[in-house]
Amino acid sequence: MHVFITGGTGMVGRAVVQHLLAARHSVSALARSDSSAKALEAAGAKVLRGDLEDVATLKAGAGASDGTIHCGFIHDFSNYAKVCAIDQHAIEAMGSVLSGKPFIVTSGIGVAMDGSGTLITEASPVLPDTLFSQRQSEQAAFALLEPAGVRAMVMRLPPVVHGPGDHQFIPQLIKIAREKGEAGYVGGGTSRWPAVHNDDAARTYVAALEKGKAGQVYMPIGDEEVPVKEIVEVIGRKLGVPVVRKEKGEEASQHFGMLGSLLGMDGPASGKVTQEELGVQIKEMGLLEDLETGDYFDA
Repeated sequence: MHVFITGGTGMVGRAVVQHLLAARHSVSALARSDSSAKALEAAGAKVLRGDLEDVATLKAGAGASDGTIHCGFIHDFSNYAKVCAIDQHAIEAMGSVLSGKPFIVTSGIGVAMDGSGTLITEASPVLPDTLFSQRQSEQAAFALLEPAGVRAMVMRLPPVVHGPGDHQFIPQLIKIAREKGEAGYVGGGTSRWPAVHNDDAARTYVAALEKGKAGQVYMPIGDEEVPVKEIVEVIGRKLGVPVVRKEKGEEASQHFGMLGSLLGMDGPASGKVTQEELGVQIKEMGLLEDLETGDYFDA
């Protein structure tokens, strides 16, 4: 199968490209910069130069493919409404040329997380009033099912995708702890986050491409519920700084910035339906083991 992918040099997308090629699929990938193009070519992918606002290139890449995986997203949370609109338009553009073909659109479990501790599953609905409700990825994907006939599926990632090359939430927590001289958690420390290793996530994308069902939400989950306080305790011990409590609201926002609200949210999640339906197994280490033995503290 020839696959077009966006976000192919991001942490998840890079692993997806590697696993697609290992499964003997051919890959063409969107590249915005020279460095991204070189990395993709070195991995064995064909490069299409452009970005998520380049509708003509998105259509050309998707239209020439046997299936498309959309991992790209502009991580500019200071302009969140704008980047969500760009994401939606990119999905609509690619979907317009994918009738009868598989199309995997990336989302996050945050769209279904109310922070109360309710277990999030593949059947959990998108909620209208969350931190992430401006992101319309799932709605845009499933709008392509009829009448366009696209085999649209959604891949909901947990808030922590860990492994080599991680530049997201865990490195940000480590950076803040280094700068502040203390490792903080929010509230009583009872909030829980799900997580997955990027190789397990990538295997799930490939399995969904090959045998996923149109209209289905899939969730690659390794750890269903890692207590945020335990994450912070590892960070504190590794850095040799105290572990401290920050109250929800203003104190958390001042200390963590945009992460303050997320750290206090309790959102365990299960991907058992995904594993059973796609026949994928979680093979890699969990988040806490990765923190202990990985490269998170090498810098």
